[in-house]
Amino acid sequence: MSPTSMPVIKSRPITIAPEIPISKTLKFWEGLKQGKVYATKCKGCGKLYFPPSADCPHCLSTELEWIELSNEAEIETFTHVVIRPTTFQQNKPYTVAIGKLKEGVKVLAWLTGFKLSEIKVGMKVKLVAKVTPEGNPTYEFVPP
Repeated sequence: MSPTSMPVIKSRPITIAPEIPISKTLKFWEGLKQGKVYATKCKGCGKLYFPPSADCPHCLSTELEWIELSNEAEIETFTHVVIRPTTFQQNKPYTVAIGKLKEGVKVLAWLTGFKLSEIKVGMKVKLVAKVTPEGNPTYEFVPP
């Protein structure tokens, strides 16, 4: 089939907006405001989830408990973003990383406080919770 005779597939964007009751995730958001990062742990199968889950996707239990995460992490991968999405155009180029915490969960977060040339896979970082100047709770990786 030539490029000019290929079929046309009409599509439209899919938007998924899960409706999770705020009561099931409120401790996570409040914890960030207090400088703490929480995950959920299933009381049924013991699996740990970050970001926190309202229900266990593994065993379907609704019985989860909150676990405060350590701040000790090791970088598994990272990328420096120069060509930014439209919603981040006001930001300078930035670096995001996936770090594995000592509890075993992997966290995707901004990596701040480092020169780009210093960042290496395997380096130790600290996961910290913070509130942005706009008042939004968030978390990031910083030097230990």
